[in-house]
Amino acid sequence: MVDILIEATNVTPLVKIDSAAGKISFTGKSSPENAIEFFYPIINNILELFPSATNPITVDLAFRYFNTSSSKCLFDFFRALKKLQSSGKEIRVNWYYEEDDEDMLETGEDFADMLSFDFHFIEIEEITLKMAS
Repeated sequence: MVDILIEATNVTPLVKIDSAAGKISFTGKSSPENAIEFFYPIINNILELFPSATNPITVDLAFRYFNTSSSKCLFDFFRALKKLQSSGKEIRVNWYYEEDDEDMLETGEDFADMLSFDFHFIEIEEITLKMAS
């Protein structure tokens, strides 16, 4: 059962969260005018949904692009995941990036380094919304 489903728009990613299955996914582009307004309800819901979850948590992130304010919110998202991890949750972060998109790969590596998080980097041909189905 999906707890949260936010359909993608021209400026926001597709978001799916299923706490029973231990899945969180963001797919697409993130450049909302107010990233805090978009991301913080998601972050707060994650902190409420997952503390009681017994399954490992898999986070699939497949961004084609995100702006600076989304980057800041993603940093806070990862900090929330670190809170869950420090409370004993097993978390796997899959960072998908398109072939030849070295910038997106490096951005994921930067997040992993800053937060001492173990990311799994997965190169794919193209990021599509069908990936998240």
